[in-house]
Amino acid sequence: MIEVWGRRNSSNVQAVIWCLVELNLPYKRYDIGHRHGGNTTPEFLAMNPNGTIPVLRDNNSAPLWESAAILRYLSSKYGNDTFWPKDPLARAQVDKWAEWAKVNFGGNFSQPVFWQVVRTPPSKRDAVAIGEAVGRVGRVLDIAEEQLGRNRFIAGEEFTMADVQFGHLLFRYFDIEIERGEERPCLRRYYEGLVEREAFREHVMVDYGELRVFD
Repeated sequence: MIEVWGRRNSSNVQAVIWCLVELNLPYKRYDIGHRHGGNTTPEFLAMNPNGTIPVLRDNNSAPLWESAAILRYLSSKYGNDTFWPKDPLARAQVDKWAEWAKVNFGGNFSQPVFWQVVRTPPSKRDAVAIGEAVGRVGRVLDIAEEQLGRNRFIAGEEFTMADVQFGHLLFRYFDIEIERGEERPCLRRYYEGLVEREAFREHVMVDYGELRVFD
């Protein structure tokens, strides 16, 4: 049995669970982190000394942490040749977009935008900094718009692990109260396609209201 430690409204946990469901893998998830606590216990720190989520164990394997590493592990062990190609160059084409999504989109959105808009009290928000951060995210998404103008999915014509890495944050991007600027029709079409996937609706489009911080 695959076991996952991490709360349901964590975006990194959502990426892992979405991947598991897309690969039709049974799993058991334990609520850890935020209001659930548990991530500073000796038992948890023995699995992940960083105290972060998610953590995954596959049939009592050594624990894995860092969501991108977990996604690569699951894709390598359980994914088909479309989801995670066996050919090294074809795989690298998928992996480069997964890495781009993690570093460029996730890195410019999660902390600079989502945390500032949702997880920072209104009195402490810096509207100018948020606006600048949204602009940086927009420039990253312009790259996605161009790519999605040529392809159905972010790495090509088939759904791959890169779509999990990229797509799991798009729900929050389109849902939070920010000025997104110009419309990106190819990105919108792509996002609406993700929403049609049952696993995305159930495990990514999760209410994050309890993460909000108020004055």
